[in-house]
Amino acid sequence: MRERKSMLDLEYSAGLMSQSCWFVEFKKLVRMRSEGMDEEAIRKECLENNLFGAVNENRTKRMYGYLKNRLMNLDDDGVRLFVSSDLATQKLLNLVAILRGDRMFFEFVYELYREKVILGHREITDQDVNVFFTTKGNQSDVVENFSESTKRHLKSNYLNCMADANLIRLEGRKRIITVPIVESKLALYLELSGDQSILTAISGVA
Repeated sequence: MRERKSMLDLEYSAGLMSQSCWFVEFKKLVRMRSEGMDEEAIRKECLENNLFGAVNENRTKRMYGYLKNRLMNLDDDGVRLFVSSDLATQKLLNLVAILRGDRMFFEFVYELYREKVILGHREITDQDVNVFFTTKGNQSDVVENFSESTKRHLKSNYLNCMADANLIRLEGRKRIITVPIVESKLALYLELSGDQSILTAISGVA
């Protein structure tokens, strides 16, 4: 895994706007890395065999670029934990890899989701999400300059990734909070990796 910047050193970004949870696709990359394949071999496998089932070559290349960066946020211990874990933990590790590279999404989970859990609230509303983005816009010119279209895409992708990792459950238009069970091996891995804040965020603890 490349040396990671601390979360506060990361710039706010709209990078997740063009991405998705892509759990199945990410799992394929983690499996190949766990089998000892290097970056070039993984790239070749993804692009030449359209491993992601993308509509065209350009889309495949873009997906690979995003997923390669996500994979680089998972160290060797994380890869070993991923391949030996159950589905629920694998999905949380996919979320962890995303959070490690995206300060804004991390703060969305830490500040909005975690606070909701601590206060015992049952759901995340549109108003909650809008208040978060307004607050971040007041704190950062980068966020303030996001277009409304960008904000809509980010809101949707944040919530979809949280739902995929079982932090929330979609019931019609409601987003019901469902705090995941974090297995002890994942909790220990995050603590030893210096990611206590991510563990706190997804666990929803004070």
